[in-house]
Amino acid sequence: MRALGALAGLLSGAVGVCIGFLVAGLTGPVGSPVVAVAEAAIDLSPPAVKNFAIKEFGSHDKLVLQIGVLVVLAIFSALIGVLAQRSITIGLAGIGVFAAVGMAAAGTRPTAGAADVLPTLIGAVVAAFALVRLTTAVPGRQASQPPAGAGGPAAGGAGGPAAGGAGGPAGSGARPARQGAGPQRRDFMRLGAAAAGTAGVAYLGGRLLGERASVSAAVKSLKLPAPASPLPPLPAGADLHIPGLSRFVTPNSSFYRVDTAIVLPQIPPSGWKLRIHGLVGRELTLTFDDLLRRPLIEDWITLCCVSNPVAGPYIGNARWLGVSLRALLREAGIKAGADQLFCTSFDGFTSGTPVQTAMDGRDAMLAIGMNGQPLPTAHGFPVRLVVPGLYGYVSACKWITDIEITTFRRNYAYWAQRGWSQQAPIKTESRIDVPSGRSTLKAGNATIAGVAWAQHKGIDAVEVRVDGGPWRQAKLAAVPGIDTWRQWHISWDATPGTHMIQARATDATGYTQTSLVEPPEPNGATGYPLVTVNVAR
Repeated sequence: MRALGALAGLLSGAVGVCIGFLVAGLTGPVGSPVVAVAEAAIDLSPPAVKNFAIKEFGSHDKLVLQIGVLVVLAIFSALIGVLAQRSITIGLAGIGVFAAVGMAAAGTRPTAGAADVLPTLIGAVVAAFALVRLTTAVPGRQASQPPAGAGGPAAGGAGGPAAGGAGGPAGSGARPARQGAGPQRRDFMRLGAAAAGTAGVAYLGGRLLGERASVSAAVKSLKLPAPASPLPPLPAGADLHIPGLSRFVTPNSSFYRVDTAIVLPQIPPSGWKLRIHGLVGRELTLTFDDLLRRPLIEDWITLCCVSNPVAGPYIGNARWLGVSLRALLREAGIKAGADQLFCTSFDGFTSGTPVQTAMDGRDAMLAIGMNGQPLPTAHGFPVRLVVPGLYGYVSACKWITDIEITTFRRNYAYWAQRGWSQQAPIKTESRIDVPSGRSTLKAGNATIAGVAWAQHKGIDAVEVRVDGGPWRQAKLAAVPGIDTWRQWHISWDATPGTHMIQARATDATGYTQTSLVEPPEPNGATGYPLVTVNVAR
């Protein structure tokens, strides 16, 4: 009976979640119970937890989080089902608690409206109905005692066992009758199948509604205008084509993704607008067509996440196309005293960019293209911010819809509220890609290669040492500018045994990468990259 009670709870929870998912297909994904709770968990998690999730799961961290929410929900749904066997009131109270959590999570999202609580509310009502029906149908539950009647078994008619007639135990009291186990089991199975089917249909309906809202067709059909001044071809030798070495151009499909969006915003270009306001002489409101009609700039720019550990993977280089941010800000007219661009994403995420970095001549832009294609949805379609030289959380707001010209003292963006630095220039760093240390090398001549970066400063030198020995100068690949990473390589006479390889970079200002080991928070990790290599005889 307890196992069936747990099953009743699981089925009720599944129906509620899937109905909520279906309703969210109509009201918007923000209100989906699992999405809302997962996004609230991201907001409430301390930096150490976020860093752990990014380090261990990378771009799959949000999927892992949603699975975790579903697992917790399943466990508590099963417990609610067991408790409902004792008291349906307790079971319904449990559903009420989950409804309150889901509605609070959905209702407190930055972009939430009144309709965003409906998916959880309606899902909870359906879950409660399913729990009552399934609980009452669990085989073995006692039915009420029938009234005593003349000649009836409970009344102990002639020869009736309850009365202690011939052959019956004298003085035994009447016992409650039970519903037939066979028919009741069939009722439970029938109701359980109906609940499972309802959950499945609701989930598929939610998926279909989500696909209808998808902008994938708009991404594929968008034709990007040519830049006013196309980039020249990459200089010869920009990509060394060494096996295992990161390519100079990171393909869109493998470009890292780190953000707080559980569900990717689906913004059709025709519905996108950007407002530039605050400490400006003239407020601007731009549509996507307005951007397309403006002169477009193009540049190679390497982006890096502040959560990237030393030698980590959360960095990539691409050719970006967009409208000059500096030109737009000049048109708006920034007032004296303003030092921050407080940028807001369609999903409510905020980032703060120093005004100086947008105005000092670097190719800061509102990007609409990436590597010759429209922005992928996961990377900010239709428009995102790209500012060279700063970590992504202050320079690369995706799905951007609002820029307020303000001050750092007055406004704290999303990650600044959580203890990260308000201004975060990218640190001079390097990474060893080859050898990776995952396989044994053969003794003899070997290649050590990697990438180094110091966006908007440029890399002037990379040095390598083995087993703490003297630093040796590596050869540098060509680069088209100072805003991209730079490949490097060096030959090594690998001898049998276990060896430790380290690297360090020096930028164009003369600063050399520090050996001091620091974690990513609050403004980027530091330390030498290190690879341990086994060399066979």
